[in-house]
Amino acid sequence: MMEWAKTVCLVLWAFTINSIADEFQDRALSLMADTPLIDGHNDLPWQMRSLFNNQLNTVDLYKLNTTHTNIPKIKEGHLSAQFWAAYVPCETQYKDAVRQTLEQIDVIHRMCHQYPEVFKFAASSDDIMQAFNENKTASLIGVEGGHSIDSSLGTLRTMYQLGARYLTLTHSCNTPWADNWLVDTGSDPVQHDGLSDFGKQVIREMNRIGMMIDLSHVPVRVMKQVLEISEAPVIFSHSSAYSICNHKRNVPDDVLMEVKRKEGIVMVNFYNDYVTCQKVANISDVADHFDHIKKVADASIIGFGGDYDGVTRVPEGLEDVSKYPDLVAELLRRKWTDDEIRDALGRNLIRVFREVEAVRDHMSGTQPDDTPIPLKEVQNPCRTDYGYKSSSTRTQPFYPLVLVLTLLNKLF
Repeated sequence: MMEWAKTVCLVLWAFTINSIADEFQDRALSLMADTPLIDGHNDLPWQMRSLFNNQLNTVDLYKLNTTHTNIPKIKEGHLSAQFWAAYVPCETQYKDAVRQTLEQIDVIHRMCHQYPEVFKFAASSDDIMQAFNENKTASLIGVEGGHSIDSSLGTLRTMYQLGARYLTLTHSCNTPWADNWLVDTGSDPVQHDGLSDFGKQVIREMNRIGMMIDLSHVPVRVMKQVLEISEAPVIFSHSSAYSICNHKRNVPDDVLMEVKRKEGIVMVNFYNDYVTCQKVANISDVADHFDHIKKVADASIIGFGGDYDGVTRVPEGLEDVSKYPDLVAELLRRKWTDDEIRDALGRNLIRVFREVEAVRDHMSGTQPDDTPIPLKEVQNPCRTDYGYKSSSTRTQPFYPLVLVLTLLNKLF
């Protein structure tokens, strides 16, 4: 009789646990049905480059199983909006970074054209909501790494016109105008004490055109400079909390407070190395970062920035993009309110995006900045100097001949 009673108790306990889990899962799915889940960073376009050399015609995103991201996983994960990374490696700097970045922008557009029933290209906050209402995944572009613009404000503006809506100021290399996060580890030298004068021009021009400033991959010095200079809120598209994992790619508490003051957003990264500072992590470890950011600065600055298909290790329970509802359920289990969940899902990013657009509209009467970076800061064997020589310098060899002809005309 005793054994039978123990068995009944175990069954009832398991049933209760499963019922509670189902309750959180059901609530998560309900919240994700009325508020778009917006993820700040996914490197599927780079997988298209590295695996298929951008030959999308040879790929079926319904059947692709070697990546964290495919269409069935997107649907299962209720991924409503995704910033796809137009990323090219630092090795392209001073070489063909612009061309390769344009090709990554092109492949994102072609993904939308090839699967119009799934993806809807988006370039504004309103576009995100329109795609959500059509039950499609809004597809936005983020350029990952300032080396992609080759120190050119004209290239920055052109990428914006092609749909890029954020620029990550650096990746893992210094540019001629900004230091990258590795300077905080001591493995890269400090070159600009953060941002150079031209780097500050880049920030102001991004404000003017309405491009979000992404501070993932920058050192603390640049974080603080940009938070001081920018008129618009900033984003961290895929970074986590430094106090939980002391990795230099994460955001320190004092910067979290500044992000709160600036009404920006930190979109939590799922890479194990940034989650636990180890090779292994689980879904609860990721939720710890959400909890910490909420405790330090509030739920109003939190978002999702999975970094899927750009990292080699992801937490147990977050193996691919289908697992977002499980993380939302974990936050609900930790007593996050429905409003806090809605903010983290997408309302925070929409708010930031709209404020960036408002700053753009306010600055619409301001002329584009056309002052180039000083030649000495970018001169290298792969770069020409057309335009840097003034017209007076170019015509100087002809000046003596003009003078002689003028004098002869007066004499005769």
